[in-house]
Amino acid sequence: MALTVRDLMDYQLRLQEKYAGVWEGDSPDTAKHHLLYAVEEIGEVSAILKKRGALEVTRDAALRAHFCEEMADVWMYLTDVLLCCGVTPEEFEKAYREKAGRNLERDFPGEHKNYLKEQ
Repeated sequence: MALTVRDLMDYQLRLQEKYAGVWEGDSPDTAKHHLLYAVEEIGEVSAILKKRGALEVTRDAALRAHFCEEMADVWMYLTDVLLCCGVTPEEFEKAYREKAGRNLERDFPGEHKNYLKEQ
């Protein structure tokens, strides 16, 4: 069964309810904190890739499980940022599909060929 954006948000809302008064909650004022937590978790994922390499993640089952767990932490905090800003699953899914569609139409090599060159 596929995990949906709604599932991610529902899990995070349940966690926020369970730890109400312990965690800082999901509000516009806490969005930046959740984003910083996500960056911290991205650092943990980066450390795995830097120290062990992506190829090893594909070969070592225990490392792969740890990598997936850290990636789940990243998604949890990013989902909290969406919740803090009142974004609905439908809004995010629409934005994601539209952005992905635009990216599929872009010419990234052409756009970046002259990037940072003086015009």
